[in-house]
Amino acid sequence: MHAGSILFLWVAAALFVQQAEGWGLAALTVASLVVAFGCARAQCVRLLARVRVLLLAILVLFAWFTPGEAVFMDWPRAGPSWEGLLLALTHAGRLVALVCWVALLLGSMPTNRLVSGLYALFRPCRIFGLPTERIALRLLLVLRHASAARNDGHWKDWRAWLDPSDSSGSEAVHLIREQLGFRDIALPVMACIFLAFWWLR
Repeated sequence: MHAGSILFLWVAAALFVQQAEGWGLAALTVASLVVAFGCARAQCVRLLARVRVLLLAILVLFAWFTPGEAVFMDWPRAGPSWEGLLLALTHAGRLVALVCWVALLLGSMPTNRLVSGLYALFRPCRIFGLPTERIALRLLLVLRHASAARNDGHWKDWRAWLDPSDSSGSEAVHLIREQLGFRDIALPVMACIFLAFWWLR
């Protein structure tokens, strides 16, 4: 499938999960965790570790600062509310599902295809004078330098990237342009129709 279509479907799924709630959201979150741990375990664990503080903040802010029935009747003002806990679990589940999908996206698509997909999505903006090719190539260079620095075990100073004597980034950079097929157009259109019916129902 075209990289741009994959990214478009990912964005559509991210919009859909923002409307999910209840047991449907719980099942979606659990399924996302199972698939992510099975297909992109390292990326999923790393990304979940990075958002752990945000998940804790969501729990505290929603559970303790949402009015409602107190969970601990003996400490009604010091404890969380049931309504707050439900909101916290809802927002935390949405965030965890998105993180799992990001891990799957990064684990299944190489950097070149990821940038190629972004280029395809933003290509219509060329009519407004946006230099999409330059933006895509610069993004590809940034991701390549960041990946190289992470693989070396340390992050270089960003000033070193501007040093002309540094030949580490002198290799050729190629922007992949994939051809669109019928499926690459049909699936995003179907996703748009589904989201429109979901929001208008």
